[in-house]
Amino acid sequence: MLSSRVVSTSISPSIASSRTHFFVNKNQISTKSSFISNKFSKTLKWYTRNSRMNKPNSANKSLIRATAQKLTDADQLIDSVETFIFDCDGVIWKGDKLIDGVPETLDMLREKGKRLVFVTNNSTKSRKQYGKKFETLGLNVGEEEIFASSFAAAAYLKSIDFPKDKKVYVVGEDGILKELELAGYQYLGGPDDGGKKIELTPGFMMEQDKSVGAVVVGFDRYFNYYKVQYATLCIRENPGCLFIATNRDAVTHLTDAQEWAGGGSMVGAILGSTQREPLVVGKPSTFMMDYLANEFGIQKSQICMVGDRLDTDILFGQNGGCKTLLVLSGVTSLSMLQNPSNAIQPDFYTNKISDFLSLRAATV
Repeated sequence: MLSSRVVSTSISPSIASSRTHFFVNKNQISTKSSFISNKFSKTLKWYTRNSRMNKPNSANKSLIRATAQKLTDADQLIDSVETFIFDCDGVIWKGDKLIDGVPETLDMLREKGKRLVFVTNNSTKSRKQYGKKFETLGLNVGEEEIFASSFAAAAYLKSIDFPKDKKVYVVGEDGILKELELAGYQYLGGPDDGGKKIELTPGFMMEQDKSVGAVVVGFDRYFNYYKVQYATLCIRENPGCLFIATNRDAVTHLTDAQEWAGGGSMVGAILGSTQREPLVVGKPSTFMMDYLANEFGIQKSQICMVGDRLDTDILFGQNGGCKTLLVLSGVTSLSMLQNPSNAIQPDFYTNKISDFLSLRAATV
């Protein structure tokens, strides 16, 4: 559980792009929902104070760094930090295929006494389910080392003291449901609504559960019009209903053969129908970084964030004040990194995390 100090400063609105804003519809906040009003107030104050940090093209030049350096001295980077935070898709694996050299690299870092943490925006699995995936791939990773955006959604609700008598409507998969259940929250939706259809007969009006106080949207392979309409009704008509997104990733790696439409496509549909911006709890929001720092007692300057996406992983690390390493084994190519229009520059870049091993060997 976050301390009150962390809660008051770490709750971040969506910062997936420089066009993202945080809106509060005053007509939707009633005296019956004072708990939401108070939390919105805290969130809005934090956002007003920090929104410029979340925009790489803003006047805040601290985020526009010098051109990324190609990693040549692995030992120097390894010795400069205590903790490595790894993204999973595109860094550890692609789809269900492990990227070459990952086991040996993780073993080397553990032998050097480094703390390893694995953070993923993929909300389809719970932490426990991700633990099983790591095990299936032959990696020895504990559940306490895994932080998925499904867990972040439940952790955020706990951090704002979301009432247990309120319900959460889920546009997403089993991972979100399991984490909400572990946190003690009532929920509806999810895969169960995947087969539901709306018969648009004359005079038909869909009704939503008035006790829904939050809608959580994540990646959903069972996405349909029923879910769009139900989520829209909750957000627009239930007083103070929160709109929470696990992430706004444009693409994801369902297989290693190609990129697939990501959770951002589901979030975008709900945004379009509600005209409300979501509060994003996954990367690049600082909520997860603050939670991790508090949970493990980590100094952010002693962390290196390793990822394959500029606008989520690298921005996540930069917003948190960490060192950053981009790997080219996922969605970002060298030409994308070096494109003059790209304002997000990591500290270092390399082809894949197993370069840690080859670069160390080359300097011996």
